[in-house]
Amino acid sequence: MNKRFQFTLPKVSDALNGITAAKRHAASIHPSNFRNRNTNGKALFALSIVCFFWGTTWIASKQGVEYMPALQMAGLRQTIAGAVYVIYFLAKKTAWPKGKEWWPVMVLSFLNFVLSNGLSTWGLKYISAGLGSIIGAIFPLWLVAIALFGAKTEMKRKAVIGLALGFTGICVIFYQYLQDFFNADFRFGIFISLVSTWSWAFATLYTKKHAARFNPYFALGLQMIISGPLVYLISNVTNNAIPFIEIPWQSWAAIGYLVLFGSVISFVAYLYALQNLPTEQVSIYAYINPVVALLTGAILFNEKLTIAIAAGVCITLYGVRLVNKAAKS
Repeated sequence: MNKRFQFTLPKVSDALNGITAAKRHAASIHPSNFRNRNTNGKALFALSIVCFFWGTTWIASKQGVEYMPALQMAGLRQTIAGAVYVIYFLAKKTAWPKGKEWWPVMVLSFLNFVLSNGLSTWGLKYISAGLGSIIGAIFPLWLVAIALFGAKTEMKRKAVIGLALGFTGICVIFYQYLQDFFNADFRFGIFISLVSTWSWAFATLYTKKHAARFNPYFALGLQMIISGPLVYLISNVTNNAIPFIEIPWQSWAAIGYLVLFGSVISFVAYLYALQNLPTEQVSIYAYINPVVALLTGAILFNEKLTIAIAAGVCITLYGVRLVNKAAKS
């Protein structure tokens, strides 16, 4: 009997080992793994779209507000883009939010568009597109601050260092604007642009927490269709609007670009990336946007590129690399 057991047990062991190995191999080729990898790739591609197009929207917004009041332009942009979303989803017979589902829509409408988009657009009346983009790059630092004081999990040290380096690089790029702080209009533009970044940071965290409770893409259109007329009304009440017939083609062209690439395409990509990537990794777009704005300005408007700018770009990209490594570890 002992000899028999000594002969058969290795066979059973080999079989069990083979089954275990087969299970591991099967797991490695399970369709869900391919879906996860595919989803991650799509999310990174969506993030790259956000990085590029939201970088160019600073230039488009700056050009648009040169010819018409900023809040009026923001209101028109939001209303038109919101109508595109809502009409699309109504055509697909998407269900309307019900009861408490309206609360996130209303909150994000105020944070994302009335405050963040409205104020950042208004700020471009008083500051350059490049400086507007550097202020936009500050918002990830508010995410870090909120995480340090309010989150249950500790922010990774490498992510914090990467964010700090990214912001430092942006500051190096645009250090020459510091002398303009003696101008009152310039300081006002800085202030309202800063407020827009606070609002965007809270909206980002709120979206991450509540997006699963409703259709985020349909809700995005509802946010715009709610905030757009409100911002437009504010521009009229404060006598910061001009008649439709007096809006020049340059502003309409800017609005068209902002609606298609800044609101429709980029916001869909942003929400997709936010739902499938870590928040701090998605936030790196705010560092790349100023670089895109800078290069776009140089190509289209012959803005100068200096050694300081090149150094700032290197620092920024290294910060981006640290944030990415922290998100993957």
